[in-house]
Amino acid sequence: MSCPIYSVRDIRAIEHRVVPDAQPPLMERAGIAVALEASRLLAARPGPVLVVCGPGNNGGDGFVAARELRHAGFEVVVAFASDPARLPEDAARAHTSFLQAGGGTVAELPTPPGNAWALVIDALFGIGLQRSPEGRHAEWIETINALSAPKLAIDVPSGLNADTGGQPGVCLRASHTATFIALKPGLLTLDGPDCCGDISLHTLGVDAAAHVAPAGHRVERALFAACLLPRPCNAHKGMYGDACVLGGAAGMTGAVLLAARAALCLGAGRVYACLLDEGMPGVDPVHPELMLRPASRLPEHPQALAVGPGLGVSAEAERLLQTVIGRDIPLLLDADALNIVSRWPELAKMLKARQSATLLTPHPAEAGRLLGVATAQIQADRVAAALELARAYRAYVVLKGCGSLIATPDGRWFINTTGNPGMASAGMGDVLSGLVLSLLAQGWPAETALLAAVHLHGAAADRLAATGAGPVGLTAGEVIPAARGLFNGWIHENRA
Repeated sequence: MSCPIYSVRDIRAIEHRVVPDAQPPLMERAGIAVALEASRLLAARPGPVLVVCGPGNNGGDGFVAARELRHAGFEVVVAFASDPARLPEDAARAHTSFLQAGGGTVAELPTPPGNAWALVIDALFGIGLQRSPEGRHAEWIETINALSAPKLAIDVPSGLNADTGGQPGVCLRASHTATFIALKPGLLTLDGPDCCGDISLHTLGVDAAAHVAPAGHRVERALFAACLLPRPCNAHKGMYGDACVLGGAAGMTGAVLLAARAALCLGAGRVYACLLDEGMPGVDPVHPELMLRPASRLPEHPQALAVGPGLGVSAEAERLLQTVIGRDIPLLLDADALNIVSRWPELAKMLKARQSATLLTPHPAEAGRLLGVATAQIQADRVAAALELARAYRAYVVLKGCGSLIATPDGRWFINTTGNPGMASAGMGDVLSGLVLSLLAQGWPAETALLAAVHLHGAAADRLAATGAGPVGLTAGEVIPAARGLFNGWIHENRA
């Protein structure tokens, strides 16, 4: 299986069941885990450590970590500006233990004893914070952000919403985050990746799934490895399906060609590119293997169909969409196909009534149109938005963006962590549509195809960025051959 992801509410439920019998207590385990992670980071950076503790249990974790680092021989300075008498019970014990071990605190952020801090540990606020940090603590976060030292956040960077990845105000920008028990969605999506840096997971000896079944998972190859099969020698193109892309109004034929090329390069047996542009080319000079047709001549029996790349919102596009929604084959809708559905309730009803798999691949603005809300509301809770789309349209949904969300009609969800900022460029969504389409045409189940294609899309872009082909200036067309090479590599590794 893949790594589970838990909401803050479920983490609290797990803690409630574990804490009464936990020996040593969870706070001790957490603080020791942070101290070990800090020691690893300090191996190549000698110098003093600043631990900034807040008024709750996150601060208690910080006191334990500071105590352990002192015991290990590190020079530690602890900043703590709250009233010790108002600390929660466990945090108060951790504070007392730190003082008894010879530690002390200062009420203002000090200048480092040497030239600079070797490490700053953020123990201000944890997963329970639902508002923006205020007052002195907000000032501390801004000051720490301006430091050049590496920063290790405890459980979640202070100011980041652990459920949504939003930052309502000032938020610490960590280089590393040590999170406990299980991953939280806010670490992996929206602003989470920018704020968390490198994430290390410390279960603290707790088997989360034994207490609460996870609804969410991180997308990993294990979720689709069973479909990564080598092809038999006695193969022919008819075994790998006919894939069709419909779109390409005047001035937007490139979108269809990108999707079709991606479908071809990921192994579909035959690929049709059906265009609305009356001046359409007769052949794709890059891939003459593609079969280009006018939109009025859709193939009769493709195994899968993608509609939307460069489609436009004309009356003809609406008519074609109405026609293909009734086909009993896997159907992927992207771009203008989604916009048309959002404008015509009758098409939305037809979509919901489909028996074959429906897949939707909106970016946040398109998702907002489909749900009739502002884009900001979608981004305010990406998990909830993806789940609502999947439920409302009885569809498999990928809500694109940083930490793309995949949701299923039965209420499960996944977060993909591959990809990089270079993918914020024209045509990337068209390539993703083509990758998904190809796997659908080859007979992959809808959920598996969507998970694999989203993961592959980002991983191919990451491979290119690692070679200097991005992130700046990365183009959608470059991702296609990279995805093909990576996909074949996965099949080889899976066989081995």
